[in-house]
Amino acid sequence: MLYYLFEYLDAHYEFPGLRLFQYITFRTSLAIIISLIITTVYGRRLINFLHKMQVGETVRNLGLEGQMQKQGTPTMGGLIILAGILVPTILLANLTNVYVLLLIVTTIWMGAVGFVDDYIKVFKKNKEGLAGRFKIVGQVGLALIIGWTMYFNPNIVVRKTVDETVASKSNAPMVLRQKGGKFYYTQDVKSTITNIPFYKNNELDYAKVLNFLPGSEKYTLLVFIFFVVFIITAVSNGANITDGIDGLATGTSAIIGITLGLLAYVSGNTMMADYLNILYIPNSGELMIFAGAFVGACVGFLWYNSYPAQVFMGDTGSLAIGGIIAAFAIMIRKELLIPILCGVFVIELLSVMIQVFWFKYTKRRFGEGRRVFLMSPLHHHYQKKGYHEAKIVTRFWIICILLAIITIITLKLR
Repeated sequence: MLYYLFEYLDAHYEFPGLRLFQYITFRTSLAIIISLIITTVYGRRLINFLHKMQVGETVRNLGLEGQMQKQGTPTMGGLIILAGILVPTILLANLTNVYVLLLIVTTIWMGAVGFVDDYIKVFKKNKEGLAGRFKIVGQVGLALIIGWTMYFNPNIVVRKTVDETVASKSNAPMVLRQKGGKFYYTQDVKSTITNIPFYKNNELDYAKVLNFLPGSEKYTLLVFIFFVVFIITAVSNGANITDGIDGLATGTSAIIGITLGLLAYVSGNTMMADYLNILYIPNSGELMIFAGAFVGACVGFLWYNSYPAQVFMGDTGSLAIGGIIAAFAIMIRKELLIPILCGVFVIELLSVMIQVFWFKYTKRRFGEGRRVFLMSPLHHHYQKKGYHEAKIVTRFWIICILLAIITIITLKLR
């Protein structure tokens, strides 16, 4: 809203400083500040309200140190995160940008799924919450919206180099560029191409995944949708599982958000994308404002969620955070970097899958279920080993920072 207001004022009046709103970096900085104010100032009011409504966490006794002290701590605090993301984005971002609109839909959609789950747990006194199949339906539904829009929306394009002979025959708009003393043509085209790490040409086309099949081009949409569904479901559930001890999911998500913001900036900047030899994605730079609001919301929420937590985000926050990270990575064509960037989420999710598989397998074979970890997810394993949860969280943050650095390095490491 403010974006359009200042754009109008700049076009009709000569007030000093109005042109600052044209700069993505300035609006990103404002988004971070506004988000921090919302989550820290109004976060306290929401916590008091949740206390008043007796929206407290019901804790099962798993034999973990300090666990039962969390009984009654307000949950559904993810509402603070959602407000911290949506308000600055609506105020400062260009709402005609399809990428921004998709992320707003993602935030509301996954936040609603998580809210229903928390509501059932808290107010209906059902510890199981929303049935797993309904969560999956929500995640798949979002993935279908994102995949379909990415595939068909005419404003979602990438800039590709075009052969000179092709350029001479085409009537589509072209851009003549120079690099290393050579001239070449580029064109904005619809494509299912994405960046792939540690690979010389740095590109993978979903349209060519099934090249071994005759007429595989007609399956391109199905292949692309399959990958989008898998990524959104995996990351969303990974974030949900990681939210098990104070500040772990919040701090990790902030680090991932900063990295995604940087990747969006270089992907939406012609010179940076050209220098790094990555896909230039027109209009994707606007996602920096959303990334700023996301990081500000996570850091602001961490003020109350760090050990000892005064509020938990619940599924309202964790499912939304996971969905946002996955959708963001897909939009800037960096989804294949998720196993590195979101390594903490991946390991947490794998620890649960390994534990469940091994327990069922050994019970079927030996008549007694055996465990790989003392407890899953992985952070509970270290709690069982006697580590204080604050130390576990800090070390996971350090690992996440290292993975974020490696993710950025992959832009040039091929």
